[in-house]
Amino acid sequence: MEKLYTAERPEGIYTQRLEKIEAQLNSWLPENPGSSWLKKVFLMPGEKINPSLLKSLSLPGWDLVNRGGKRWRPLLMVLIAEALAGEKGAAAALSLSPLVEFAHNASLIHDDIEDNSDERRGKPAVHLLYGNDVAINSGSFLYFLSLACISGLDFSTEEKNRIFETFGIYMRRLHLGQAMDITWHNDFYSFPDMEEYETMCRLKTGCLARLAAVLAVFCAESKLDGNLKEPGLAEKLGEGAEKLGLGFQILDDVKNLTTGIPGKKRGDDIVEGKKSLPILLFLHRYPEKREFTAECFRAARSGGLTVPELEGLIKSLETAGVIEEALERGKKLISESREIFTGMASLDAKGRELLGGLLDFISG
Repeated sequence: MEKLYTAERPEGIYTQRLEKIEAQLNSWLPENPGSSWLKKVFLMPGEKINPSLLKSLSLPGWDLVNRGGKRWRPLLMVLIAEALAGEKGAAAALSLSPLVEFAHNASLIHDDIEDNSDERRGKPAVHLLYGNDVAINSGSFLYFLSLACISGLDFSTEEKNRIFETFGIYMRRLHLGQAMDITWHNDFYSFPDMEEYETMCRLKTGCLARLAAVLAVFCAESKLDGNLKEPGLAEKLGEGAEKLGLGFQILDDVKNLTTGIPGKKRGDDIVEGKKSLPILLFLHRYPEKREFTAECFRAARSGGLTVPELEGLIKSLETAGVIEEALERGKKLISESREIFTGMASLDAKGRELLGGLLDFISG
């Protein structure tokens, strides 16, 4: 049988699904919303609202969403549902793609305000373009807009209520993780231990990935009338998705301290006060460097990317070998995720192969 995925031609395997995901996102968040969108989203068919006012709400979110992004969470959701329940499962998951992608982008808008970030995906942060007040409102709106897609599902009222409940649980977890992160980066001398850090990452970073897997299983169960053969499937696939999300976050943290992340500036995690894995590994190995590290954070917050303390801290991390250690931990999590997805007997062979290739596709 010909391999569906090869390193030489990965894009074509996923492009069709990604195009469908983009179409779903655009249908719920158009560039120029009008009366049909007002009726669809707000259930207000007769009210007269100037289109420019509608756009003032939707544009910041539309701007960020359309700057790009790998869309790996909704793609993962579609692939899992497809591997479990074929085209019917994939179609249901596709309809739910805004639920995870809009929530992700909403969190980015709020993150950038909370972190005083000046850039996102290669352009000025949304709040710098539109103002804090508009950005906060539009970011919050994206969370609620994502819920609108549930109403159009070919699911029973009970099933829709389960999705609402599940989404609410995961959003509460996401915001708890964000609260932990904010507390630590606002206090230069506050450094979590490794267990606290891992809990924060699972809540803030792994949460949406796990939600994507849980929703995929739910879509498949609905289309198969609950006849999934393997017990605990959502938990197992959710663990794989969470590991994937954590692994990619660690790799991003490493890139921020080395080559830089496209669309952001090298070292801005330190300016923001982010207690990333390399920092915590460094302090675990050298607890006597706590004062030095805190002062580097303080100097970077005050002086920005050009202060010598920022490069001094990065150099110390490189010399200690903790950046490389964090890189290996991130790769290990992604490898463990691949093993979960490719080893699940409940997923069809094509699905296992596509999920295995997806990890390479989205990390490339």
